[in-house]
Amino acid sequence: MSPPVAPAGWSRWLVPPAALAVHLSIGQAYAWSVFKPPLESALGLSGTQSALPFQLGIVMLGLSAAFGGTLVERKGPRWAMTVALICFSSGFLLSALGAYTEQYWLIVFGYGFVGGVGLGIGYISPVSTLIKWFPDRPGMATGIAIMGFGGGALIASPWSAQMLQSFGTDSTGIALAFLVHGLSYAVFMSLGVLLVRVPRTEKPVEGAPSAFEGPQVTARSAVRTPQFWLLWLVLCMNVTAGIGILEKAAPMITDFFSGTSTPVSVSAAAGFVALLSAANMAGRIGWSSTSDLIGRKNIYRVYLGVGALMYALIALYGDSSKPLFVLCALVILSFYGGGFATVPAYLKDLFGTHQVGAIHGRLLTAWSTAGVLGPLIVNWIADRQESAGKHGSALYGLSFLIMIGLLVVGFVANELVRPVNARHHIPAPREAADVARQQPESA
Repeated sequence: MSPPVAPAGWSRWLVPPAALAVHLSIGQAYAWSVFKPPLESALGLSGTQSALPFQLGIVMLGLSAAFGGTLVERKGPRWAMTVALICFSSGFLLSALGAYTEQYWLIVFGYGFVGGVGLGIGYISPVSTLIKWFPDRPGMATGIAIMGFGGGALIASPWSAQMLQSFGTDSTGIALAFLVHGLSYAVFMSLGVLLVRVPRTEKPVEGAPSAFEGPQVTARSAVRTPQFWLLWLVLCMNVTAGIGILEKAAPMITDFFSGTSTPVSVSAAAGFVALLSAANMAGRIGWSSTSDLIGRKNIYRVYLGVGALMYALIALYGDSSKPLFVLCALVILSFYGGGFATVPAYLKDLFGTHQVGAIHGRLLTAWSTAGVLGPLIVNWIADRQESAGKHGSALYGLSFLIMIGLLVVGFVANELVRPVNARHHIPAPREAADVARQQPESA
């Protein structure tokens, strides 16, 4: 399948909706916490066990993005979106079978492994295409698309809760909910497959800079630079801090206020998950667009520094004020989303657009690591504290302190980022030849 080339006069503003069709679908992953309590009840699982499909999904996201990044660059966005559609939808169908037969390993395999591959390929499928369409505003362009991944749970969370209420929270009801998800997302993602196009030339907009302007670095060379690994650490720390709240959001807010005069109901907890998704989504477009104005390093100073302050406020005062808890969590999740949306533009600034999709895919192994670390830290510590007889906010105090430390580590790593040494740049004649080869003959 060759990349579909935009005809003359094609509007670049049709490409972000194509990306959104995929990202809004795969963003359902952020609503996994809605399924945790029913699965724990129906299949007799612990909190750590019910997090496993989500954790494996994030691991596979990073691995498939890393190993498939170069292939996505070569075969183009339509091929990548098609693979994502097949894997993500199939993951839900396998999970439906697993829930119906009460074979939990099949849910882990379907949602976590197969669906996770769809997550990774789908996530990186539009990134380099968007940067090439919008060389003048890369932060905004990637923010629009990646906003969809953050906002997917805004749709999926109440939708999933309503289905579980209608179908029931036993294994059969969960299976039906998984089945409807799989079929619905297959239809919606197909819109992105049909709509996506690549630009005809390296200057898709009159007056805009060339998509290949400035130093260019190959993916193989990029992973040998300290800049790549510093950004890997920055992303890993920021994601770990955000995903720790996100994965356990519904039970966490319930625990925090369980002993107060205003406990949080199940429906209110699902609403909190939706609010977090809205903040995650808004941060992806808002903060990444801001990075076009103030620079990538400065915006990451905000994500990591202010994020640590928000965690400190929750740890100290969160259980005494529901508005403070919610506000701080929303800010943390906006930074979490903003970090994802800004990192492709940060990579473009450092390494150019030549193989930015492949470089981005490799960097997402940081997400895989964080997808294990964040939920593991929060769930494992909460389980241990509960076994020790603690309850409420006391289940999370230690894990929040750990998150503050991780954000400080990320802040220091961001401060150490410098421009890439010229010895890693592609020589100009070779770069020109590569660019010429990338232009389709039909252009």
